[in-house]
Amino acid sequence: MIEGLAEHYSAFRVSERLLLTGHSHQAWPDVGREGQLEAWEDAAEHADLKWERAFAKAERLREGVRGLLADAGAPVALASNTHELVLRFLSALPLRARPKLVTTDGEFHTLRRQLGRLGEEGLEVSRLPARPAETLAERLAAEAPGASAVLVSAVLFEDSRIVPGLPSLAAACADAGAELLVDAYHALGCVPFTVAGLERGWIVGGGYKYLQLGEGNCFLRLPPQAEELRPTITGWFAEFEELQAEPEPGATPYPRGSMRFAGSTYDPTSHYRAARVLDFFEEHRLTPERLRESYLQQTTLLAEWFDELGLDDVTRDRETPLEAFGGFLALRSERAEELSRRLLDAGVVTDSRGRYLRLGPAPYHSDEQLEAAVEHLGSAAR
Repeated sequence: MIEGLAEHYSAFRVSERLLLTGHSHQAWPDVGREGQLEAWEDAAEHADLKWERAFAKAERLREGVRGLLADAGAPVALASNTHELVLRFLSALPLRARPKLVTTDGEFHTLRRQLGRLGEEGLEVSRLPARPAETLAERLAAEAPGASAVLVSAVLFEDSRIVPGLPSLAAACADAGAELLVDAYHALGCVPFTVAGLERGWIVGGGYKYLQLGEGNCFLRLPPQAEELRPTITGWFAEFEELQAEPEPGATPYPRGSMRFAGSTYDPTSHYRAARVLDFFEEHRLTPERLRESYLQQTTLLAEWFDELGLDDVTRDRETPLEAFGGFLALRSERAEELSRRLLDAGVVTDSRGRYLRLGPAPYHSDEQLEAAVEHLGSAAR
């Protein structure tokens, strides 16, 4: 727990509730409400002229992303969800000439479902086992030749395992002429993750989880070679600056920078909220390094208390050090979904993915809350 933080989440009542889905949906700090109200007030006061103010909030979000990735000046495309951004990315690839996409069986549903459907329509989708994670980057690199893209997570969403070796994978993709897209959603905000070694990589993520920005705040960091690509799925915001000009026949033009991968009209309320929360993180020095320390301390406590339960049919990976995991503790059980339901009945909000019961703390949780949650797990399991 980061001392004194919980009081800033009074609307979500984080001190009164055991909300252990921090890897999926964290509480929003109270300042987020101020951002939502500001969006309403700007719309009421300025009507259609509100967009200048809204675009400033969007730029604050881009600035926050650049700061997290230690990538000053990088073009950052925005969208309400990562699916939109992944579609624009895929639509820019030379899939007719190189119809091969390489991914893993440990990707979030955004990639799992969409790539599966594209495979049904004739694309060659090579889906490698995500485990063992220690060799995943090497195995993906071996499949990169001939592929349009390799798509992989920085942290696996089911069990929180950090995927090592991404810079070497990026180098292999560059040599093979394949693009590398890294899903950093489960890394940003709980594991320091920068663009170092991934300068030519595409990095997708969002603020719904550890960044506490809520829905509607997703991004795609564009590498330098993005200027050479023309996404087939493109929105009219990509020509927002040229709307006064008479459209010319011929090839569809694209701007330089982040707007090259822009979409269309959106609800800017989420960006107002994001701007307030990003400022809140700065004011309270909630840096990636400080947050990593907090999450590691919390997952260590959860693991120690869980071990003391001595359960037979609920286990965890004790061979891999906790430093090799992200911001939540994954427990394996054939009863994972049932245990999650029982915990909910006891007032402990968790979730499950397949055989994994996921316990996701947050920096506003006290040690006492986490210990109480594990005690409830023991009762539910028995």
